[in-house]
Amino acid sequence: MSSIGTGYDLSVTTFSPDGRVFQIEYAAKAVDNSGTVIGIKCKDGIVMGVEKLIASKMMLPGSNRRIHSVHCHSGMVLPFHFLCLCLCKMLQKFKKKDGLDSDAAVAGLAADGRQIVARAKSEATNYQSVYGEPIPVKELAERVASYVHLCTLYWWLRPFGCGVILSGYDRDGPQLYMVEPSGISYRYFGAAIGKGKQAAKTEIEKLKLSEMTCREGVLEVAKIIYKLHDEAKDKAFELEMSWVCDESKRQHQKVPDELLEEAKAAARIALEEMDAD
Repeated sequence: MSSIGTGYDLSVTTFSPDGRVFQIEYAAKAVDNSGTVIGIKCKDGIVMGVEKLIASKMMLPGSNRRIHSVHCHSGMVLPFHFLCLCLCKMLQKFKKKDGLDSDAAVAGLAADGRQIVARAKSEATNYQSVYGEPIPVKELAERVASYVHLCTLYWWLRPFGCGVILSGYDRDGPQLYMVEPSGISYRYFGAAIGKGKQAAKTEIEKLKLSEMTCREGVLEVAKIIYKLHDEAKDKAFELEMSWVCDESKRQHQKVPDELLEEAKAAARIALEEMDAD
């Protein structure tokens, strides 16, 4: 326990003399220690990418997935811990031009991420049963944020040690939100969480997202993740990517294997050229 937080970091309901809540800051630190997760809004949809760190050489490729769908049009992501759920069967009848689709990414503790994903799934199901249509991305983000914030209000609870990047496609077009461990939620053109978030944000700001297609966005996200990965310090990683765009019929899907391999190859070439310079 650090001396600055002594006596003030035992409960999430305790403020320090300078107005800080240390339990929330510790939760944010868990997110910052995880692998990098990136989400960008392109002109035709959303692209999500995750640096999934491989904890053991014995793990099979593709195991412990970090990207899941909340429903056909939504998903969630978690850096070192990344999740999403699938309710596609329930929403097949909404596969129309104005249908809604979203996905999310969660960074931080995997077990905490599962709870948030389960809650997002429950909220999507309840909204569907009450209103007879898929939940809008903004509404889903607000409900998830309220749930996360709830755990910062009572002494017998602790904050979630994960952040969420939520993306989707609804009647208002492609949307990207990020929910922090404090329960704050904002809408973004480009967002990043995890250990490489600051450098990733700098790289995202260089992109002309309003002119970029999702296919081009896949290549750029892969390049950023490969560039930020430090092979000397970090464990080996597996790149996971998903999108929700016109090409995927506005449904949350994994990026096609052919395009993913093309993006990986382009990222490696760009990294080699940068090292050569």
